[in-house]
Amino acid sequence: MAHVLGARPNFVKAAPVIAALSGPRGSASGAGREQRVIHTGQHYDERMSEVFFRELGLPEPDVNLGVGSGSHAAQTAAIMVALEKEFIERSPELVMVYGDVNSTIAAALVAAKLHIPVAHVEAGLRSFDMTMPEEVNRRLVDQLSNLLFVTSPEAVGHLAAEGVVGRSHGGGRKDLDRVHFVGNPMIDTLLAHLDSFDTEAVRAAHGLPERYIVATLHRPANVDDPQVAAGLVKRLHEIADLADVVMPVHPRGRRVLTEAGLDDHPRVTLLEPLGYVDFVAAVRGAAAAVTDSGGVQEETTILGVPCLTVRPNTERPITITHGTNRLVTADGLVSAVEQALASSGDEREVPPLWDGKAGPRIARIAEGWLDG
Repeated sequence: MAHVLGARPNFVKAAPVIAALSGPRGSASGAGREQRVIHTGQHYDERMSEVFFRELGLPEPDVNLGVGSGSHAAQTAAIMVALEKEFIERSPELVMVYGDVNSTIAAALVAAKLHIPVAHVEAGLRSFDMTMPEEVNRRLVDQLSNLLFVTSPEAVGHLAAEGVVGRSHGGGRKDLDRVHFVGNPMIDTLLAHLDSFDTEAVRAAHGLPERYIVATLHRPANVDDPQVAAGLVKRLHEIADLADVVMPVHPRGRRVLTEAGLDDHPRVTLLEPLGYVDFVAAVRGAAAAVTDSGGVQEETTILGVPCLTVRPNTERPITITHGTNRLVTADGLVSAVEQALASSGDEREVPPLWDGKAGPRIARIAEGWLDG
């Protein structure tokens, strides 16, 4: 079995699945099948990838394809060429892909053309915004996958609406056998490391104030256009007048945001990208989060931190309906932060099956499907 990982969210989702599949065959903890971890190198900065292997207890990758950055076409093509060679040489019985990055769609395409079954972890999520490259990737990967593991109930409906349920998909299997609501493996990882998220240690290490808002922005719609980025920087400065802003700066948006004067405000603290444990610890201690990241929307739902997502849509609507996340425009961001800072921070109901057991569920289903 091959796990294809390319970007930091993949590692967080894969860790509990790999761990569960490493248990004795037939046990509740997993299948004990031979596993091969393939790191495509889509994120090639050590702070964006390798550190996650150490912190999450993942086995070192069996191979690092070292693809690096590039346009969507160039990066996806390079990953496909390298994976085709890998899959032909190793012939895995199942290719596990995670999320919606270029590595995900590249692996699914190569495996499908080589007639290798594909399992998609985090299937069925939809923003319905085709300007997002991730939305294109999600839709195509789901159509190619033999097993679809979904994290929230509405994802099942999305797959059904696209015809995934109700038609055969090779081997005489029914589509219903393809789709499985298993919960969220990203939450498995968060809950497993909850005691490691030491906000005081991160605050001391980086000189953070007692009360702060954590911000992360990297989506093309927010950071590629200098005019849009400048507008967001202005809003972040206005937020910093209310409370300190702490921002680990993603490499993708660093140049445009800094050229727009992001660090000109004395109460804006810019950090290099943080490892998983330090980043979640920083989020855990924040009064609120301003983000365009899907993972942060989910993590704040469990951590009880108000989340303001600077996007017109989200592929994770369950965070909206559970009251932990709110979509905002740049113009509405400051007032939304004011409301979040004034809120009581009441605990919200946890989404169904976000209980830390998604990895073992995925392992059992994958084992049964392969044996079948």
